Amino acid sequence: MLKGGLELVKIFGSMVDKEGRCTHYSSLVDIIANKCYLCKKYYACYQCHDEQELHHFEAWPVATEPDAKVVLCGACQLEMTVSDYQKKAQCLNCGRLFNSNCSKHSDIYFS
Repeated sequence: MLKGGLELVKIFGSMVDKEGRCTHYSSLVDIIANKCYLCKKYYACYQCHDEQELHHFEAWPVATEPDAKVVLCGACQLEMTVSDYQKKAQCLNCGRLFNSNCSKHSDIYFS
């Protein structure tokens, strides 16, 4: 699939739409995907991951890999570091808002 001539990064999960919303999280601001440290795939959420993989979602070790791009904006496909993602509750590229409640799950996605 192409967007503006670029190949889109695949977001895995029980998808509802092309911006990364899934059956577990489907509000207008649920547009980010996180990369699992084990399989290196972007998933709409940890629940989708655990339903589709043979291993549980493993948090990205931010302390040892702070520059790794492991968060994806489903709206514009910007890959971000955890630090970039946590600076604002919106995409640094397209300005779309992210779900501020995702911070409640940060320990699942980042270690």
